[in-house]
Amino acid sequence: MQLSRRTLLTMLPASTLLAVAAPLRARAAGRPTATTAASAVGAEPGANHAALLANTVAIFAGTAESNARPEVAAKLAAITSTARTRLTALDGAGPGELFKGVALGTSDANLNTSYQYLYEIALATRTPGPVASDLRDNASVQRRVIDGLVALHDTYYGDQSRGYYGNWFNWEIGISASVSRTLVLLKDQLAAYKPDLTATYVSSMDAYLRNGKDGDVDLDSRFHTGANLADITTNRILQGAVTGDDARVVKAVADQLTVYATVDPYHPRHGVTDGFYADGSFIQHDSVAYTGSYGKVLLTRAVQTVKILEGTDYLDTGAGTGTGDLVAVVRGWVAQGFAPLIFEGWMMEIVKGRGVSRTATGYTDVAVVVEAVVDLSGHSTGADATALQGYVKFVRQTSKAALDPAVFVSPVSVARYADILADTSVPAADLGDAESHTAFNAMDKTVHRRPGYAFALARSSDRISKYEYMSGENLMPWFQGDGAHYLYLAGQDQTRSFGVDYYTTVSPYRLAGVTAPVETRRTIPELYGTAWYDNPERGFTSSSESQNTYVYFPRGTNTLSGGARLGAYGAVGLVLGDDVAYAAKQAGELPDDFVAHRNATATKSWFMLDDEIVVLAAGVGDAAGRAVTTTLDSRIAAVSDAVTVTGRLRDGAAWPGGGDGGGGGGTAPGPVAWLRYADSGQGVSVGYVFLDGSGDSRPTVALDTVTRSRRVVRTSNPDTPVTKRVFSLSVDQPAGARRLSMAHALVPNATDRQLKAYGTGHGHGHGQDGGQHGGGRGPLSVVANTTRVQAVEHRGLSLLAVNTFTPGTHRADRLSIDGAASVILRTSHDGTVSVAVCDPTMRRNTVSVTLRGRWLRAVSSDDGVLVRKVLGGTRIDVDTHQAHGRSLTARLR
Repeated sequence: MQLSRRTLLTMLPASTLLAVAAPLRARAAGRPTATTAASAVGAEPGANHAALLANTVAIFAGTAESNARPEVAAKLAAITSTARTRLTALDGAGPGELFKGVALGTSDANLNTSYQYLYEIALATRTPGPVASDLRDNASVQRRVIDGLVALHDTYYGDQSRGYYGNWFNWEIGISASVSRTLVLLKDQLAAYKPDLTATYVSSMDAYLRNGKDGDVDLDSRFHTGANLADITTNRILQGAVTGDDARVVKAVADQLTVYATVDPYHPRHGVTDGFYADGSFIQHDSVAYTGSYGKVLLTRAVQTVKILEGTDYLDTGAGTGTGDLVAVVRGWVAQGFAPLIFEGWMMEIVKGRGVSRTATGYTDVAVVVEAVVDLSGHSTGADATALQGYVKFVRQTSKAALDPAVFVSPVSVARYADILADTSVPAADLGDAESHTAFNAMDKTVHRRPGYAFALARSSDRISKYEYMSGENLMPWFQGDGAHYLYLAGQDQTRSFGVDYYTTVSPYRLAGVTAPVETRRTIPELYGTAWYDNPERGFTSSSESQNTYVYFPRGTNTLSGGARLGAYGAVGLVLGDDVAYAAKQAGELPDDFVAHRNATATKSWFMLDDEIVVLAAGVGDAAGRAVTTTLDSRIAAVSDAVTVTGRLRDGAAWPGGGDGGGGGGTAPGPVAWLRYADSGQGVSVGYVFLDGSGDSRPTVALDTVTRSRRVVRTSNPDTPVTKRVFSLSVDQPAGARRLSMAHALVPNATDRQLKAYGTGHGHGHGQDGGQHGGGRGPLSVVANTTRVQAVEHRGLSLLAVNTFTPGTHRADRLSIDGAASVILRTSHDGTVSVAVCDPTMRRNTVSVTLRGRWLRAVSSDDGVLVRKVLGGTRIDVDTHQAHGRSLTARLR
């Protein structure tokens, strides 16, 4: 069997590392076990600590060898420049400040910043380089840093009764990270100048682990999970190294190893659901899809752990383990979890949580991933190393923004990156196929890729949050998990279409793909005057579980969200639901002044093919009688770009909003066959084919010039006005209107000729419950479109895809499906029939599908799939118990 590049990177189970944790804890506690005796054969603690310290300095400051490279000069200059800026601010500090402009006493963020600035000065004093520097090994400057540490501890940090206000993260992680690294960098100077300060700080850092246990990590704490746990344990590894506390190091390593275990949602360890899942999903905060923010933090910290532990025996417990096993697990994260979410060097919005409102771009996010991959390749061999190096080249080759390696954390990484780019023996290659479909059902996200585009879909459910708002970030997030989509087009600079400017200028009620009631909502700061809902008597404080549940990242109340994957094709279903806050408010479980919002109603499907993404919606309306807008797409462009909207009505007339050369908007005067959005400034286009023939679903085109400040989406953003041309294609229902069904296809990079080929007439599909269906002369037919069943057929692909949403038996063309399910059926040229089945509720034990017609026998099938002959056809029974949204497949002949 020939292994794919992705398979090569993901074969080692994370459970191998968990076997190391128990003997490590025994070693930390000084208890003898069968394996600790073997581990004692390794290096003495002093040698291990010396290696840890040297490795850590090399990570952040570089080595004489790496820093002699000309490619590293810009990174060294940045370190030095930053330190000089901080020293100037140190010189100019006024009352109540350590650094000018960073007031202390009430702001935990400013205290965290002050510690970071001290670290940045210390770093410059330990950075070797070929050019003479007055900062390098400057004892006077190092003692100024130490004096700063003393001042901060004496006045703002050491008194436990005065500290710990604001964000828990700053006290338990942020400050400790800067302090721990500074203690490592200045270890010798501290010993000579303030020999007691290190122990003093370590004691205080332990005391601030208030969500831990006895000043240490608590694996049962909801705060000590995922990326947060990796951060905390890395800090404690460094603290143990500088104090010679081997037990601290050993236990911290053991605690961190739990992060690398693939999460089993049915048997979570310590009740933790944060981390990576079998399908590549990453979750933080128990329910937030977060690969692009906390996930990349965890990736960085994991790779740094590999580098910190190199040359030590902390993972060598006599069980044949080592850092190589850790590397293998993290390689799997890159291939399965990160690579599908990176399109031409851009991190997709669907996994960034509140980070979507920050001014840093998706290209900046990917630079963090690239550095991690660069370092992983240096700790890999053979085909694994080649695959990682090829991916580094691929990202550089396809990205529309030049990656500046000076943003890397480590000078060593900069040198290694230059070596990879210079190696002509390694071809640039993605880690996945150019045509792929990735169902991140564990985090309610889907990515569909073709050479010319990538389509990313954000869903939510009673398992996964609708959005993340926190700390004044992502102020208007209400519909980001309600089927919002992002269509990335090849060759495009994505900063011109997405990122913070998309959320700034596109109405939060008109995000692409969203059905929303027509109403005005207020942000959390507008509602309550603070960045959270403050009501301690009812359990609402800044970091309380109630705040998380109802304000920061509320889940939905719907159970159905997910879909099937068959090869590179996918089907996804979603039933819109209210969030848990609205349900709790209706039940009288929340205070009267707590504001909660009711959602609109809709049952939706997305069928992701080659040239099209087909979108069906049924039951679209509002139980409260409000007006509703369903936005089929929204796109932004520069004001200077020539944007046009053209198309044809079903009667053959030209779209009247601007003609073949214009670009105007308006509501269609009659049923529309197709429309085409084109932005000649960016060289991109998207087609919209209307498939259902419903005369009442007449779309409205808007093409407006919008100017807003980036501060409308994040309170700490600069008050920078952004002006964009905003295109919106929507179906608008007035208040009290009957519920609608609608169907259309998104056609990336469409030409007029291509769109005309879809035809305008009705298709031959067999719907249920009055569902609309159509497709005409083109390749697509809408087979059914109701709140019970939605299905499409693509004749050119010989593919039938079906989503069902309710109990009972559902029929769609040749298929009969029992209950809620997602099914894809495809017939190949040789007559072989392939079928994929998924339980999108994640609650069913069995899904049964009957294929009517002559009996087909199983050629191959996944475990848990039973194929048998029944009267009139072939029955496929699929064991979906604890499959967690995974598709199971069979090939029939």
